[in-house]
Amino acid sequence: MIFSPTLFQNHQYAILGLGKNGIIAAQRLLAMGATIQIWDDQEKTRNAVPSELKAFVKPFEDLYGFNALVMSPGIPHHLPKPHPIAQLAIEQNLPILSDAELLYRAVKESGSKARFVAITGTNGKSTTTVLLTHLLKEAGIPSVAGGNLGPAALALHLLGDQGVYVLEMSSYMLERFSEFTADIACLLNITPDHLERHGDIQGYTTAKHHIFDRQSSHQLAVIGIEDTICANIANNLVQQHRMQVKTIAGTNINADIWVKDHLIQDQQGIIADLTKATLLPGDHNAQNASAATAMALHLGLNQEQIQSGLNSYQGLAHRQRPVATVNNVTFVNDSKATNADAASKALVCYDKLVWIAGGLAKSNGIDELAPFFPHIKLALLIGKDAPILEQTLKQHQVPYHIVQTLERAVPEAYQYAQHHHIPTVLLSPACASFDQFSSFEERGDRFAELVVQLSSSLSE
Repeated sequence: MIFSPTLFQNHQYAILGLGKNGIIAAQRLLAMGATIQIWDDQEKTRNAVPSELKAFVKPFEDLYGFNALVMSPGIPHHLPKPHPIAQLAIEQNLPILSDAELLYRAVKESGSKARFVAITGTNGKSTTTVLLTHLLKEAGIPSVAGGNLGPAALALHLLGDQGVYVLEMSSYMLERFSEFTADIACLLNITPDHLERHGDIQGYTTAKHHIFDRQSSHQLAVIGIEDTICANIANNLVQQHRMQVKTIAGTNINADIWVKDHLIQDQQGIIADLTKATLLPGDHNAQNASAATAMALHLGLNQEQIQSGLNSYQGLAHRQRPVATVNNVTFVNDSKATNADAASKALVCYDKLVWIAGGLAKSNGIDELAPFFPHIKLALLIGKDAPILEQTLKQHQVPYHIVQTLERAVPEAYQYAQHHHIPTVLLSPACASFDQFSSFEERGDRFAELVVQLSSSLSE
């Protein structure tokens, strides 16, 4: 199904930021009949827009006459400082929207009763998004995933009444909703991240809390309660009696759905066995699986369908994904771990490993990883902020080398692991990638390429 070419024919949108989201938004809004004007601060980016959009590239002098400003998620409209065009929109009382908001409006305007699932959290949201979509598809329910993960929201096609949109939501996206209402809203966890954008942990928490906006009694909130912030949010929502609330956990704590001895269970008994889901290792993935199970049950799946889907799940690239085993040394790509909390989820899974870490360090560094340092027999540090990580490792007497690049890290990791009989080399950087790579995906892909090259050279 496609959206009507006249759906937004009386609407005019200003689009700021011409990366993946901005270009897709421009193309799809045009295809729905809207009038657009687009801009990017970078001349190189403006020059690279597809030919069919070049006529719409024009700087914004004012925003009168537009229905909304659609901004790419990475452009701030509040902290640390509003972009000048965002400030202009605020002064002119023009809504600032995300493309997910426009997808929601387009689906509703089209008359479809398709349901919307919104998933957020500091860590685990991508895996949970893909896992739930997999469960739904395996059960024969039409579903598509996108948003902060994979396709931009407006790239998704129109689903019929039985369809389900499963959208990963960043904190940036959640600040830019006005009508969007999730049939299921899932908040997995909150740990400090993106504080430069939100000011402090309270600002970050407030942004995440927007996922529950406008929910009512027939809708569901799913909340992980393994951190204090989310546990408090869950308690507050339960007391409001505004929507249905299901608490989840990847460990044996007092939640509506929890995991004990690798078994997902609720008060009625065992729902699914995670020992059969080989690509969902660790407590963090147990939490992801618990969340996906809670949402799948609400969407009508039975236990047999959930177990079957968990068993056939193939994992997500750059999330604790085995790349290859080279002479008894297994290389694991966890490039998505861009902060310490995410890296901890991988480090806990291995008793003995060589750790590759580094990049652009987050404000809280890697101090919280100290409990896992005994697992690390050698740390190889890459990227701009390797010296910051070095200071922490020195304090805890963790053996390390600063190697600067993955090109040096991969062969050195192999040689050390082979010589000392260490079974695992883990890339779990605990840092952002933008000092050396355009994204964590590019970093992970390069790691995988180097492992393949290493394997090939040893087999010659």
